[in-house]
Amino acid sequence: MTITAGMGSPTGTGVGPLLRGWRERRHLSQLELALRADSSARHLSFVENGRSRPSRELLLRLAEQLDVPVRERNALLLAAGYAPHYAETPLDDPSMDALRDGVEQLLAAHDPYPALVVDGAFRVLAANRASALLLEGVAPHLLEPPPNAIRLALHPDGLAPRIVNHGQWRRHLLERMERQLELVRSETLRRLYEEALGYPEPEGDDPAEATGPSPFALPLRIRHDGLVLSFLSAISTFNTPLDVTVSELAIETFLPADDRTARYLRSQVRP
Repeated sequence: MTITAGMGSPTGTGVGPLLRGWRERRHLSQLELALRADSSARHLSFVENGRSRPSRELLLRLAEQLDVPVRERNALLLAAGYAPHYAETPLDDPSMDALRDGVEQLLAAHDPYPALVVDGAFRVLAANRASALLLEGVAPHLLEPPPNAIRLALHPDGLAPRIVNHGQWRRHLLERMERQLELVRSETLRRLYEEALGYPEPEGDDPAEATGPSPFALPLRIRHDGLVLSFLSAISTFNTPLDVTVSELAIETFLPADDRTARYLRSQVRP
């Protein structure tokens, strides 16, 4: 599985090619986008061809209608000669105290089931106690801060030898990274993707053993303490983020997919 030449966020030498790339990615005509952004197809055509410079306000309206990621909205503004609109505040900044406290409460509330917070490069920024339980046996070099969720899952020194449906889960994570690379220009993420592609591929999964009793969603099935624990994952993001850092945070929670997994976790992670 590889990224084709057409993948990645739209590129170009100015704001016009960038806008055109996003519009084509969203399968909108110039007229459709112009109507949504309260502009005209003629003006939008001039912008895309470099004959006209869009106003800052129009760029932001266009980016909103195209559902451009926050980081890439700043890139559009910079390409047009404007200052970025969205801040990129470090997570340890005092202004983020309320956010950090809220996230920590969410993680703690999810115990005894695993939950973690990752950024746009899959760095694990926080995790609850149940997550630490599952990481027993992972090589110390993979746990050096900040650990990376992709390496933890797919590296041969990580969880990979214990993941029953390693092949399925590997494909799931690689496809997730590919979707993210379609939206953002991140050399860090691209290097991580190429690294993950180089990890040893697992033997073919036994479909019955790999999927288990939850056919409505792909479970993560992992050997632990003589048992096979089964989880369904869900990812939450912040609604309408106004900061680049916040826009790229994701809270991933793992719910037990069967009663045995739920009972085991409740017995191991006490309040």
